Amino acid sequence: MTSSLHLTLMEARRLAVRAQALSGERPAPDRDGILAAARALRCIQLDPLSTVARSHRLVMFSRVGVYDPAVYDRVAYDERHMFEYWAHCASLVLTEDLPIHAQRMRGYLKRKSLWGDRTRVWAAQNDKLRRYVLGHIRRHGPTLSRDLEEDGLHPEAWVSTGWTSGRNISRMLDYLWLSGAITVTARQGGQKVWDLNERVLPEWAPRQRYSERRTTALAIEHALRALGPATARHIQNHFVRGRYPEYPAAFQQLRKAGRVLPVTVAGMSGEWWLHADQVGWVDERVAPRTVLLSPFDNLIADRARTEALFGFEFRIEIYVPVAKRKFGYYVLPILHGERLIGRIDPQFERETGTLRVNAVYAEPGAPREAGPAVAGAIRELAGFLSARNIVIDKRRTPALWRAAM
Repeated sequence: MTSSLHLTLMEARRLAVRAQALSGERPAPDRDGILAAARALRCIQLDPLSTVARSHRLVMFSRVGVYDPAVYDRVAYDERHMFEYWAHCASLVLTEDLPIHAQRMRGYLKRKSLWGDRTRVWAAQNDKLRRYVLGHIRRHGPTLSRDLEEDGLHPEAWVSTGWTSGRNISRMLDYLWLSGAITVTARQGGQKVWDLNERVLPEWAPRQRYSERRTTALAIEHALRALGPATARHIQNHFVRGRYPEYPAAFQQLRKAGRVLPVTVAGMSGEWWLHADQVGWVDERVAPRTVLLSPFDNLIADRARTEALFGFEFRIEIYVPVAKRKFGYYVLPILHGERLIGRIDPQFERETGTLRVNAVYAEPGAPREAGPAVAGAIRELAGFLSARNIVIDKRRTPALWRAAM
């Protein structure tokens, strides 16, 4: 049996940060750099909030610095190197990973569950609506949801406790998207423009059909490369979260092939693993960075792992009443080297071009000397947003960093 590689906590954190393209030489803020960062991540969560900027743009900014968002859009939507699909949630995923995501498309609703059973019944009841939506898109090409009408179709209403209740067109579009019939071909002011999958995905997109075990093995490798040191739970919570059929057999296959290796992390219990491609990183030292992270950033997407590995408790307080918020509405964690040392509560006021930082928070033990780097990260964010002014509330800035702000 292969003996375990022993990692200190700092080494484990350093590997995790490097795996996320958040240390070392930055990818260039151009087409190739954006694609390189996307390949390190494999999926980038989409979120409609734009308190500062859309989350997928912030995630890329944290990796490549100030870049032109039009280049990002061109890589994703024009060159088709990415497409929108469900990873651990709605995300931009890599077209080169289509065989992994196509497995979910083919298997959508086949798994036995209350949700699957309910959606199967609803879809069958609304087959006329399904045929109408597909027919409209096939005839008219790229389509916004507002271009579609229910008049005369008498659909069976989708009932839920969430925002989709009664929104039959939206629910049908999601059904067709997740099952692989349609996808997002472009965005208009944040609105999805739908077209048939067969017309959107490029000819070069891989279309091999692998076994479930082979597909899961590919997904495990992508997840582990993106995580650095990780447990089985961390892997299964990442990338295609909760969709790793035949995981034990696929994992053992990778282990026998030497693709995943056992490691121990000082102070951490359980079995930890590292991808073979990253073993050489342990003794390498790369330049650390100080960057601000989206609240939906891949590094902190698994809250339990973030707390265990980095000692950083992070919760999104968007839906918390104002009086009960601990830090703020749309808080950006501060990554300094291999540590998460604090967070800021920012808002970008587009009308005045002002980046307003309502508060800066430091974690216990945050280094005083990090102040200038934190201030620099805020200035870099302002540059990315093309902000003309930065206003920082000094009264709500920790004393150890106040002078640097």
